[in-house]
Amino acid sequence: MSSFVDFIKGSYTEFKDKVEWPKWPDLQSSTIVVAVATVLLSIFLFGVDTLFSKFIENALAMLINLFN
Repeated sequence: MSSFVDFIKGSYTEFKDKVEWPKWPDLQSSTIVVAVATVLLSIFLFGVDTLFSKFIENALAMLINLFN
């Protein structure tokens, strides 16, 4: 049990004294970059999904008409 308490104390000291936390402006700019990238990626994936959906729909329609 003592080693667990030592681990917690060491972790706390590590986080408090040795970790360099990012500054607020850095966090804001990183958040903006992630938000913009997420929106662009979602628009791209929506477009690709729509194209594949139309392609599969047309291919199935052609197959159904071929056998009717």
